[in-house]
Amino acid sequence: MGKISQGILGGFSGKVGNVIGGNWKGIDYMRIKPANVANPQTEGQVDQRSKFSTVLQFLQPMKDFIKVGFKNYAIKMTQFNSAMSYNLKNAVIGSYPNYSIDYANALISRGSLAGVLNGAATSSATGSIDFIWSDNSNVGNAQPTDKVMVLAYNKSKDVAIFITEGVERTMEAQSLTVPNDFSGDSVECFIAFISDDGLSVANSKYVGSVTVA
Repeated sequence: MGKISQGILGGFSGKVGNVIGGNWKGIDYMRIKPANVANPQTEGQVDQRSKFSTVLQFLQPMKDFIKVGFKNYAIKMTQFNSAMSYNLKNAVIGSYPNYSIDYANALISRGSLAGVLNGAATSSATGSIDFIWSDNSNVGNAQPTDKVMVLAYNKSKDVAIFITEGVERTMEAQSLTVPNDFSGDSVECFIAFISDDGLSVANSKYVGSVTVA
C-alpha cells in the first residue's frame, strides 16, 4: 500500500496498483511495475545484458576515478550510471556473445576542459608507467594549473590504478606506480585533466596499450 506524505499533490512511497512511488536525492518519482514476461530471456534482452556486463566489467574497477571524471554529467543519475550510459552507446564493439570495449572511443572522464595534446604512455621500469603529453596551456580554456588525471586498466587482473590529481599541465610528464605483479601484463592507458578548482574536467584520451616492464 502506498503512503502519501505531502498531500494529494505530493509524492508518495510504496505501491498503488502497478505504480511504484519513491524519492531519490530529493526527487519524487513514479514508475510502472513491469508486467510479467513470458520469456524474460529473449534474444534482445540477452544481447543487451551481454553488452551491459561488458561495460560494467570495464568501469567497475575505476568507479572512484569516474566519480571525478563524470561529475559534471551526473544529472538526475550517479556519475557511474552516466558513464555506463555513454559507454554502452559509444564504446561497445563486436556481436553477441563476443562483445568488447573499443578503448579509443571509451570515455572515463567527460567535460569541456581542453584535453590532452600528443599524449603517450610507456613502461621502462618494473612497477611504473610513464605518461607524457605536450603543454597546451592557454589554448582554448586550458590552464597551466590544470592537474593531470592518469589511469592504467589491467583487464587480465580486473584492476585499475590511477591518479585523479597529478602534476600540472605544464609539467608534461606523470609517473604512475603499479603493482610489481603487473610486470608482463598489457594495460590500457588514459589521460585527462581537471581544473585547479576541481570544477571542470576534460574528456579522457586513450593513449594506447602498454606492456608493463
